[in-house]
Amino acid sequence: MSALTARLLGPQRRNLWFWVFVGPFAVGLGLFTYVPLAWSVYLSFFDAHNTVNPTHFIGLDNYVAMLGDDAFLGSLGTFLLFTAFIVPATFALSLALALMVNRLRVARAFFRSVFFLPTACSYVVASLIWKLSLFNGVRFGLANTVLGWFGIDQVAWLSTTSPPWYWLVIVTVRLWLQAGFYMILFLAGLQRISPQLYEAAAVDGARPGWQVFRHLTFPQLRATSVAVLLLLVINSFQAFDEFYNLLSDARGYPPYARPPLVYLYYTALGRDQNLGLGSAGAVILAVIIAVATVGQARWFGLGRKEE
Repeated sequence: MSALTARLLGPQRRNLWFWVFVGPFAVGLGLFTYVPLAWSVYLSFFDAHNTVNPTHFIGLDNYVAMLGDDAFLGSLGTFLLFTAFIVPATFALSLALALMVNRLRVARAFFRSVFFLPTACSYVVASLIWKLSLFNGVRFGLANTVLGWFGIDQVAWLSTTSPPWYWLVIVTVRLWLQAGFYMILFLAGLQRISPQLYEAAAVDGARPGWQVFRHLTFPQLRATSVAVLLLLVINSFQAFDEFYNLLSDARGYPPYARPPLVYLYYTALGRDQNLGLGSAGAVILAVIIAVATVGQARWFGLGRKEE
């Protein structure tokens, strides 16, 4: 037995069962996640039209072309606008739901489950429900039916760009899908706050409600809030399903509201199938996500020792 094998198995092979259970998942993670990622980085330095085995090395040309592409830069602008809508809305709604559920004395588990249940729904299914049933551009949609009760004309929610009503559809479906998950995170943070702090605040004359929330509850949720913000920003970068399923049709995808992943999807798998250019865009996007995440974590002091 080699020294490496003996070290992996541990004394008296105590780690054997660990590797029996973890090994297949580690192999799958490497084959289906890390190998494709490494190959994508490799493709980004080649002229890879309609092939994943390119031979023409072009260096940084794909990166230069992508950074000079107005469509790609516009997709990043779409991401920023989407983030400006969805991050504060989800943060505020999930925190409000957590505060309400935490104050319940009866049926707390029921309401926690009800609000969390949409998280289990597929983004594709939810997008189709929003598109075909709630915000259908004809009179059969629920939103247009309600508007008709008040004598308001029908609205083509997903094709109207002035004003851009499609943002209402995109933001509400994402809000419905993910608010319950972040509510659970805030609930966990709320339940970690010692009741003695509230008793001490009451003794000091703090008024229940906004004053206690502002000066006691919210500061105690600092670590949870930072984690929620980080996850929200990362998930915003990865937006694809709701945009693609809401806005695309038999004619293709409209020229507006294209987030980075939708743009890269059409670049790599569209008519030209430029896998090298698409891979370069994916690497740029990954670097932006990493820089934004690390910068946000350092800005909020995530992981910093509490004084």
